Amino acid sequence: MKKFLPFLVLVLASCGSRQSESDTAVNEYTVPLDSIVLSDPFVLADSASQTYYMTGTGGRMWKSKDLEMWAGPYDVVEIDTTSWMGSHPMIWAAELHQHNGKYYYFATFTNQADSIGSFKGARLERRASHILVADKPDGPYRPISDKLILPADKLTLDGTLWIDSDGKPYMVYCWEWLQNWNGTIEKIELAPDFSCSTGEGKILFRASDSPWSREIVEGKEGPNRVTDGPFVFRTESGRLGMLWTSWIYDVYTQGVAYSESGTLDGPWSQQKEPITPPNYGHGMIFRTFDGRTLLSAHSHDDSRGYYHRQPCFFEVDLSGDTLKVL
Repeated sequence: MKKFLPFLVLVLASCGSRQSESDTAVNEYTVPLDSIVLSDPFVLADSASQTYYMTGTGGRMWKSKDLEMWAGPYDVVEIDTTSWMGSHPMIWAAELHQHNGKYYYFATFTNQADSIGSFKGARLERRASHILVADKPDGPYRPISDKLILPADKLTLDGTLWIDSDGKPYMVYCWEWLQNWNGTIEKIELAPDFSCSTGEGKILFRASDSPWSREIVEGKEGPNRVTDGPFVFRTESGRLGMLWTSWIYDVYTQGVAYSESGTLDGPWSQQKEPITPPNYGHGMIFRTFDGRTLLSAHSHDDSRGYYHRQPCFFEVDLSGDTLKVL
């Protein structure tokens, strides 16, 4: 029996990593949305297949026809384990974008076995956003190149795509507060094929610009240091806005900023009040096939030190100059 064991292990590993088409056909669309546990949910509404594809932290994918019942999760990411990401990277805040006939997967990868130094006595694990590409929305997604998108010595996360009014593609991302003590949201120009970045990053705004976030550090109260989950959008009037998330003490909270110039360069003015209920955040906006505009976010519940997060959808109104959550 021992000589058959390696074959059995291989089969089990293969079955665990990706479902077959026959399995998919049997198990499709049987999972209700409220039973999915997922942080940072991002939804691509793919008009060609009339299917919604959802991914997020963890790097796996779900798909649905009606946003209510889902199939999955599926493994769709294939990385080079000899690269800076390492053999078992953590995957955070994955996003799906369709552009020029290709599908792109923006995600943050953390290599816990590698370090870029320390700050205030804390070890900084290697972490950065990168871009993967596929020919189909359900992958497989592979790194678009081995070139770095963001600097190796910066702790960056939550990269998202925006094509600005100059027609150029940009990655908008966070420089993490763990390394600078006042998180930023920045932009960097991408090559036309997204294979690398060009030039240097530019700070758009800092965590301390928030009028609504709060925390107490060393006995002093002030704005929270965290910047999380940027997502850029335009209202129907053409006004440029950005969702982003931080904290009000221990309450996960989402706000919005607007660009006074109508471009990523800003300057950015912060809306005074959060836009979603307490303990909801890391949002993005998409259009449904029946014409509704929805904001996807996750709920945040801290249960005895463990985060429990579920995707949820809010209907929003973008018909005016500001985003309104209905």
